[in-house]
Amino acid sequence: MLDPDLKLIRSRDNPRFKLLRQLATSTRERRKAGLALLDGLHLIAAYRASGGVPEQLILSESGASDAQAAALARGIAGQALLVLADALFNEVAQVATPTGIVALIRTPQPGPLPDRIEHCVMLESIQDAGNLGSILRSTAAAGVSTVLLSHGCAFAWSPKVLRAGMGAHFSLEIYDNVNLHASLGRLSGRLICASSHAEKSIYQADLRGPLAWAFGNEGAGLSAALSAAAAEQLRIPMPGGAESLNVAAAAAICLFEQVRQRI
Repeated sequence: MLDPDLKLIRSRDNPRFKLLRQLATSTRERRKAGLALLDGLHLIAAYRASGGVPEQLILSESGASDAQAAALARGIAGQALLVLADALFNEVAQVATPTGIVALIRTPQPGPLPDRIEHCVMLESIQDAGNLGSILRSTAAAGVSTVLLSHGCAFAWSPKVLRAGMGAHFSLEIYDNVNLHASLGRLSGRLICASSHAEKSIYQADLRGPLAWAFGNEGAGLSAALSAAAAEQLRIPMPGGAESLNVAAAAAICLFEQVRQRI
């Protein structure tokens, strides 16, 4: 049963619902407002565990009585709780099977780029949201905390990237719209890129010490300028004869070969 103290919104003309729908469907609006939507208990719990406090917690009418949702709602000011009729909530959730709970958060702003960067992942024009989220997840799992995204990358705080990242965002410093080539002078170590045409295997390379990985667009790969700046270009052996790997899979292999060499 819905808590009588919570207001249920049923009208599509409600201004709060209109804002949420815009944020759910428009990267331009998310960038402009500096807001993002976290869909589901796992993402919201990860955000809370990182010290974040949602601007607003949005529940579906049918999900308002869920015990886990109620537990997450504790400590959230009453005016920050919103309940939407299920049909309206489904438009905000934008997933095939809505979870019944969404959080509105202020997009973390990492500030200016550090003067010196010891370890990082540089992503150039990664356009698929699922790929970007998966790479962020692998980056966080490998213990690298700095990610530089070029202009042309998918927006890191879009719902699809957040879902694929599975909470990785909250342990990373994510810098958006970075001129990657101009930032090379900040690196304190080597720049390495993966290339299917490279002679040297990642298993033959020394991946200890400060370094940055660069991964490029799903179709075009890295730009010539960034490739030329790399201290080493390395290939992932593929004895099965495949021409290439998905960029998210390639990034995971490279990052965890680096982990293997360091432990």
